[in-house]
Amino acid sequence: MSANTDTILDVASLKKYFPVRRGLLLRHVADVKAVDDVSFSVRKGETLGLVGESGCGKSTLGRTIVRLYDPTDGSIHFKGENLDALDRSDLRELRKDFQMIFQDPYSSLNPRMTVASIVQEPLDIHNVGTAAERKEWVRELFTKVGLKPETMNRYPHEFSGGQRQRISIARAIALKPALIVADEPVSALDVSIQAQILNLLRNLQKEMGITYVFISHDLSVIEHFCDEVAVMYLGKIVEIAPREELFANPKHPYTQALIRAIPVPGDGKKTNRETLEGEVPSPINPPSGCPFHPRCPVKIEDCSQRVPALLPLNNTTNHQVSCHLYSN
Repeated sequence: MSANTDTILDVASLKKYFPVRRGLLLRHVADVKAVDDVSFSVRKGETLGLVGESGCGKSTLGRTIVRLYDPTDGSIHFKGENLDALDRSDLRELRKDFQMIFQDPYSSLNPRMTVASIVQEPLDIHNVGTAAERKEWVRELFTKVGLKPETMNRYPHEFSGGQRQRISIARAIALKPALIVADEPVSALDVSIQAQILNLLRNLQKEMGITYVFISHDLSVIEHFCDEVAVMYLGKIVEIAPREELFANPKHPYTQALIRAIPVPGDGKKTNRETLEGEVPSPINPPSGCPFHPRCPVKIEDCSQRVPALLPLNNTTNHQVSCHLYSN
C-alpha cells in the first residue's frame, strides 16, 4: 500500500470478472473482464475522476470499491484497512465511512418511503443517536442540500429529478462519510441543474472534508470538478494525471481522441473534428496486447503483442500512461 499518510484509498491490481455460463449444466465457459488489473490511489479531501466510454468498467470499478461487488483479485485499502481482510461485522462498521451516489435519481429512491425515512435509514441501520437526534439531523441535512425541511414527509414522486438527486446526496452524507463514490451523479439531469449539483458536491467537500471518486463519461464535467483524472478503456486505466496536466498534455492516443471529441462552442457551423473509429471490443474476448490497438491510429508492432504497463513519464512522477510509444 502507498506510504503516503494523506492517501485515503489505495487500490492495487484490482480485478472484477463476471462468469459466463452456458449449456444445461451452466458450465463456466468465459469471463467478462469488467475491471482488469487496475491500480490507483486517492488523497484525502481530493477528487479522482474516472472517465471513459460506456462499457469501459467505470461503474463496476466504483461498485467494487465500496464492496457492492466482491473483487475477483487484488486489494482495496481504505484508511489503512484492507477491506478483503475484514469480516462481515467489521466491514459493516467501516461502511459508515464510505457511501455511494447512484446515476438515476428516479430508481435509487424507494417510492414507498417518505424522503425523510429514506435519508434517516442509514442512521437507523447503524443505530446513530436517539430518535430525536436523528430527526433533527435529517432536518439539517435537508437544509445542507438545499431542500426545505417542510418537504420531508413527501414521497419521491413529488420531487423533480434535481431535487431527488439532492435527497440521494443527503442520504449519502447522513453518516458523515470520508469517501463517496459518485456514479454519473449528474448525467440524468438538465445542464442547468448539473451545475447546481456539482456546486453542491463541491461545497459539501469543503465543509465536510469528503473525498470523491467521481465517475463520468463527460470530460467537460470531469475538467470542471476533479483534481486528478484516470482514463479507462476496456477495464484498464490507460492514463492517469492531474487534471490540468491531462487536458493540456494528453499522451495516450485514446485520451487524445476523447479530448478532441469535446464539443467546442462556436457559431453553430460544423467542424471537421477527428472521430474515433470502431467499437469497444468485447470484455469477454479482449484483443491481445494493448486493448486499444485495434482502434489506435499510431499503433506499432509491440501493441498487438504485449500489454503496456502503466508507468510514469520521463521527469514526471504524477503523470502515468500505459502505451508502448512511451515505454522507453
